[in-house]
Order: sequence, then structure tokens, then C-alpha cells
Amino acid sequence: MSVSQTSSADNVKLGVAVILVTDLGLSLGDAAIKSLSADFVLWQIFVLRSVFAVPALIAIIIWRTGAASLIPRHIGWVALRSLMLASMWVAYYASLPHLELGVAAAAYNTLPIFITLFAALFIGDRIGPVGWGAIFLGFAGVLLILRPEASGFNGYALLPLAAAILYALAMILTRTKCRGEHPLVLALSLNVTFVVVGLLATLAIAATGGPAAIEASNSFLVGEWSSMGGWEWFSMALLAVAALFGSVGAAIAYQIAPPATIATFDFSYRGFSALWGMLFFAETLDAVTIIGIAMIVVAGVLAVRR
Repeated sequence: MSVSQTSSADNVKLGVAVILVTDLGLSLGDAAIKSLSADFVLWQIFVLRSVFAVPALIAIIIWRTGAASLIPRHIGWVALRSLMLASMWVAYYASLPHLELGVAAAAYNTLPIFITLFAALFIGDRIGPVGWGAIFLGFAGVLLILRPEASGFNGYALLPLAAAILYALAMILTRTKCRGEHPLVLALSLNVTFVVVGLLATLAIAATGGPAAIEASNSFLVGEWSSMGGWEWFSMALLAVAALFGSVGAAIAYQIAPPATIATFDFSYRGFSALWGMLFFAETLDAVTIIGIAMIVVAGVLAVRR
């Protein structure tokens, strides 16, 4: 169903169903990337996934709006937004080989808290007592998960937090500078940026001697590209479908139902990620981490409903 064809009235049930299915697909895609991190370098995933996504987006845009609409109205702002989102995914995906999927997803789910904070700083939105309470509760939950004074502190847990900050800033930019852009054009710009960033990173690694001098634990970032067979190409196509499905599904959900309601159910990504972590990677979470996750979820709900 086309978004433009929906009635002006909200359709909460459909919006909730769409965001739940979207989060299911996105979380499966991220679980797949965590699994593939031992076999592929991140930049190879960036480039090859977008090799499938870019032609599909161009075809859809031309079919829906015409070739002239492929170019953003504000190229500079759209390019900055795309670069911020690409950096966000670099930070999040770089954490996956070193963190349990549930912990990475929990740290990333501080996103509504950062959006609330940045909207107040950069747009002038007012934060009431409930909003400030959500911010402090969320950061307390983060401290429980990270436990910075514990001997087992994992610095990679900071990467999903950085990803949440970058995504929140990109959403503020979307609201203030890119509101007139078509969502499909924004998605196309992002996937083109993935290709450019992936190729530039690959060239930089090759120019500096790259894989010969790296540790095995860092091969996901600076390793060599893997050879591609039928299964590998099929995996990249599935990742492209998951990425496109997620971006379109989220756009539809937030357009046909109140954002606060959809954002609440958007936390299902966290639950699905924990489930895939247990099923596919035999991950277990201790009681303190579970309490921290619960605090972040409550804080996020309060933030979007303030």
C-alpha cells in the first residue's frame, strides 16, 4: 500500500504491525552481519549490499516520481546526513564482533534519549520533568551495562552509544534541513554513500599495507575482501533486502500512526536482538545487564511520551 494513498486518519494497528515486522527483519539482518563478521570485511558488506540496493531504489524512484527526482533538493545537507548515518553504521557494526548482540542493541536503544536531548539543544524543544527523568534513568541504565569501573569493562560497548548519538544528530538534521526530501531519495543517497565510503576505506587499507599488520580481532574492519561464491552473493542480496525493508517499513509506520506510539513498539528491536543472540550465538545476560536494559527501555518510552 502506498503511503500517499493512505487516509489522513491514523491507522495505529497497522502502524504497530508494520514496525514489529520491520524490527524483526532489521534485527535478523544485524544478526546475519554479526555472523558474517568472521568471513567478510565491513567495507565489502557496505559496497556489495548497496550494489543490490542502489539499482532497486533508482528503479522504484523513477517508477514512482520520474528520473528528475533522483537528485536531492539540498545536496549538501543530504550528503552530510548520509555521511553521519554511514558513520553510525560503521560504529554499530564494528562493535558486533566484540559484544553480545543484546548488549549492543541495548546501548543503541538509548537513541530516543539522545533525540530528546538534542531536540532541546538544537531545535528548542522543551524538556519537562518527565523528559529529564527519562534522560537520567537512561544513562543510569547505560552505566549498569557498561560498568566502567569493573575489571571486565569492554570499550567496544561505547561504539553503539556513539552510533545512537550519530543517528540522533542525523534525525535532527532530517527534521530541520531535509524535511522536503523524498524518503526514497534519502535512502538512495545513503546507499551511494555506503559504496563511496566502502571503496575509499578499502583503498586506504590497501595503501597502508592493511591486513598484513593487523590483529585477527580487527579483521572485520581492516581485513581483505573475501572471495564471492553463490552463497556469498545470496547473503549480500538478503542483507540488501533487509536494509530496504527496514527503511521503507519504518517510514510507513511513522507516517500512518503517532510517532510516540510507534517509537514505543520500536523497542521490539531490542527484544528480537536478544532472542537472536540466545538462539544463534548462545548469549546469556547477567542480572545487572538485564536491569540496565530494562531501565533504558523505560527511559526511552518516557522520552518519546513526554
